[in-house]
Amino acid sequence: MSEVAPNVAESEGNLIVLSGVPLLADPRGALYWPEQRLLGVADLHLEKGSSFAARGQMLPPHDTASALANLSALIADYSPHCVVSLGDSFHDGGGPTRLSDKDRDTLTRLQRGRDWIWITGNHDPEPSEGIGGRHEPKGGCGEISGHLHPVARIAHRGRAVSRRCFAADATRLVLPAFGAFTGGLNVRDAAFADLFGTLAFKAYLLGEGRIYTFTAKRCLPD
Repeated sequence: MSEVAPNVAESEGNLIVLSGVPLLADPRGALYWPEQRLLGVADLHLEKGSSFAARGQMLPPHDTASALANLSALIADYSPHCVVSLGDSFHDGGGPTRLSDKDRDTLTRLQRGRDWIWITGNHDPEPSEGIGGRHEPKGGCGEISGHLHPVARIAHRGRAVSRRCFAADATRLVLPAFGAFTGGLNVRDAAFADLFGTLAFKAYLLGEGRIYTFTAKRCLPD
């Protein structure tokens, strides 16, 4: 485990300044606040596979293990004092009871020695029993949220490329969905225009080991 968290100055390409506070956008889809040693993720949607299976729609049953493995790697790299999951941590209210013993043990291990905060979302509106409360963006100054699952579509070498992204201006920020089976909403959708007021915000696309930044005006609609 890293003893020293990444330095802001060493990661300027991944830097988002929100209401004057420097934050690091990790290309794996998490947000890190170095000053507070706080790691934020959104829309884990754990146990989405088992939720769909219960309704007869079969998905591979490994989404929770995959999300927790990715989260484990982030925690190992940053060694945060606090982890905040910004809502829709589970795909439905019964998700916590469907966790496998292995995944529950992994989650317990990740929580050990640090604060862990679950924010409730529209998929998990009640605090989860035995798992260790606002989620939809309202446009408040300094707000960090999830829920919209932002995706940006960019023209690259003659074709369109879509990637999960952070969407942010100087005063509000929407995280990408972290879960394995989560879909996405194009940042040119009216929901983002309603939130930010204009297209004067940026999309921070998740790349292999780095973030690619584009103005919303440069992003393609669906």
